Amino acid sequence: MSELAKLTIAQARDAMRKGETSSAEITKACLNEIEGAGALGAFAHHTPEIAINQAEAADARIKGGDSPDMCGIPLGIKDLFCTKGVPSQAASGILEGFKPAYESTVTTQLFDAGAVMLGKLNMDEFAMGSSNETSVYGNAINPWKVDDRALTPGGSSGGSASAVAADLCLAATGTDTGGSIRQPAAFVGITGMKPTYGRVSRWGIVAFASSLDQAGPMTKDVRDAAIMLRAMCGHDAKDSTSADLPVPDFEAALTGDIKGKTIGIPKEYRMEGMPEEIEKLWADGTAMLKDAGAKIVDISLPHTKYALPAYYVIAPAEASSNLARYDGVRFGHRAKLAQGDGITEMYEKTRAEGFGAEVQRRVMVGTYVLSAGFYDAYYNRARKVRTLIKRDFEQVFGDGVDAILTPATPSAAFALGENFDPIQMYLNDVFTVTVNLAGLPGISVPAGLDKQGLPLGLQLIGRPWEEADLLNVAYRLEQSAGFVAKPGKWW
Repeated sequence: MSELAKLTIAQARDAMRKGETSSAEITKACLNEIEGAGALGAFAHHTPEIAINQAEAADARIKGGDSPDMCGIPLGIKDLFCTKGVPSQAASGILEGFKPAYESTVTTQLFDAGAVMLGKLNMDEFAMGSSNETSVYGNAINPWKVDDRALTPGGSSGGSASAVAADLCLAATGTDTGGSIRQPAAFVGITGMKPTYGRVSRWGIVAFASSLDQAGPMTKDVRDAAIMLRAMCGHDAKDSTSADLPVPDFEAALTGDIKGKTIGIPKEYRMEGMPEEIEKLWADGTAMLKDAGAKIVDISLPHTKYALPAYYVIAPAEASSNLARYDGVRFGHRAKLAQGDGITEMYEKTRAEGFGAEVQRRVMVGTYVLSAGFYDAYYNRARKVRTLIKRDFEQVFGDGVDAILTPATPSAAFALGENFDPIQMYLNDVFTVTVNLAGLPGISVPAGLDKQGLPLGLQLIGRPWEEADLLNVAYRLEQSAGFVAKPGKWW
């Protein structure tokens, strides 16, 4: 049965259509794997009964000749997505006991296509973190291990990354505000895609920073990312930022032919002190694309150096506004009050008890930069920098560049508890935040191992709304890299 959990979406889809296996069998194999993988901390809430019911319904659909690509595919759902009647806490104590009366648009579309929900996945609290260490559930752990050290699976979609890499599910949903799909995907050796802002509805996803958040697939390979992304996409009238554009058949675009494509290599991403292994991986990836017939050009994105500071002004500012709704009045945790306490004390105590340290830090930073006297100096200035970063990309794409190749992360996965300094933790987003600030699609593809045997990823950045082209370049890179390594099972 464990072999069934190792299938890709494409393999499972084709096998179920041929009658070689069933969704019920694959789902039971995944549930069995999850039961034995508690040490990974990937799942926060288990939904086996829902999974079996959905799997049986999917099998009936397939038997009747109605089999969308995602029909019968067992998935893990990041705890940031609201799922009707199932705990949806965003890994925060302040949403303890919250079971939504509604379903997010993304999960609605996946379930309408016949997908199966195995449970809710661990993550950083309110998606604020790069290591999954801010979760109220405790750490998710990377299935890759070195010298018995517990490694981070990255964040915020750490549970999603760990579950897919360990074959606990065939794929998972993630969200990406500054790299929260691409960085964990790189750390565990899977594929993670952040679509163009507006390509996937944000309705029913617990908000972190509304102008940056975007949902995407976390999968075992690029073909699976193409299949799952198509099911997640589509215009949604409930989300004012959702784009009313046709959704292409992303899988059909995977020809592997990139002859004549122009790939840009940005000089600003060559950071001082970059590890030699990352430099070599980047050079190797460049050579692979060149050998496949792409034209390689050096490009400049001059405002890249301002991206991290701009991001860490804009994201906390939006977070402080979005998280103001968590006050103990309508849902979630409410603090016990002393005699004489009023509404103000209830707000203060509830938020102090319910929010973790990192969330409190970002809320305070965000409130500060939005306060009178500092709004122009910080928030407005950061918004102007964001515009300049977006223009850098527009200039490059306007000059004929089809995609941009960069490292996905500045290092391989680090040990849990290693990055105590918040600034050091924030630097994990150095290669990814520009993509969110500019609203562009980006994808991380596993491309090699470091000297410790840990996976390293390369990032491709594409033109807005051209995910099909970006996926095809990623597919070619994946074929050339030939990454097939898997973590040894220790859990």
